[in-house]
Amino acid sequence: MAITSEMVKALRLKTNVGMMDCKKALEEAGGDMDKAVEILRKRGIAKAESRAGRVAKEGLIVSHLQPEHRLGVLVEVNSETDFVARTSEFRAFSEGVAAHVATANPSEEAFVKEPDKPIQDKLLELISKTGENISIRRFTRFVLEGEGAVTSYIHAGSKLGVLVEVHCKSGATARAQELQAFARDVAMQVAASNPVAVSREEVSPERVERERAIYREQAAAEGKPEKVLDRIVAGRLEKYYQDVCLLEQPFIKDPEKTVKDLLAGLAAKVGEDISVRRFVRFMLGEESA
Repeated sequence: MAITSEMVKALRLKTNVGMMDCKKALEEAGGDMDKAVEILRKRGIAKAESRAGRVAKEGLIVSHLQPEHRLGVLVEVNSETDFVARTSEFRAFSEGVAAHVATANPSEEAFVKEPDKPIQDKLLELISKTGENISIRRFTRFVLEGEGAVTSYIHAGSKLGVLVEVHCKSGATARAQELQAFARDVAMQVAASNPVAVSREEVSPERVERERAIYREQAAAEGKPEKVLDRIVAGRLEKYYQDVCLLEQPFIKDPEKTVKDLLAGLAAKVGEDISVRRFVRFMLGEESA
């Protein structure tokens, strides 16, 4: 009997098992849906996948960096309990996912829905072993363009992680300890202070207008005269930029300096321009931006 795509989809809907496994089970069952379900259950796949409806809110944030720091990956993998997340098997799987993403460069949307087969096999094995729903929630992959460094910071407990890309002009500076230390300090800054952008120019106009409207309403509610509202709003918006823009934040290791001051000092020391190109910050279980 010919196995149609509709049959495969129906079995996938029924069991939550990957398309290829569903097709193989149907072929083995001669197209019999119930028998195919039984085959998958005997293999432990359907039983494991049936847990997908349970909430996976614990887990780990892990990273993977190439030795040359030209490529970095940040991944969130979820489990149902912290007990499972703290096992060596769960950590090994999570780190394997990050390494696979670094090498294979999959599409995030497709990979999260149905991981590549080597990862899918390990995922199902881990689900069966732990008895918990485990899922790959998201990942980010940075590839350095030009010279510089990609680095990461994973906070104690692996519930918070950051990936940062820093640019410079020369390979010698990229390999210098000073730049590597700066990149790590920036990653720690992002973890601690949670900026929304590198600089004020990168803050979206929509966000700025929303803040401006809030500050105007606040000032009006405080009874401030109409003629001074614009000045008050401008002052509060300036404070907002200092809070949410990485370069304008007080440096966590020396609050007397801003991150921009730190950047300028390093640039003067190495004799070339240094810039922070981008960053991403994952906190376990947070709502996507």
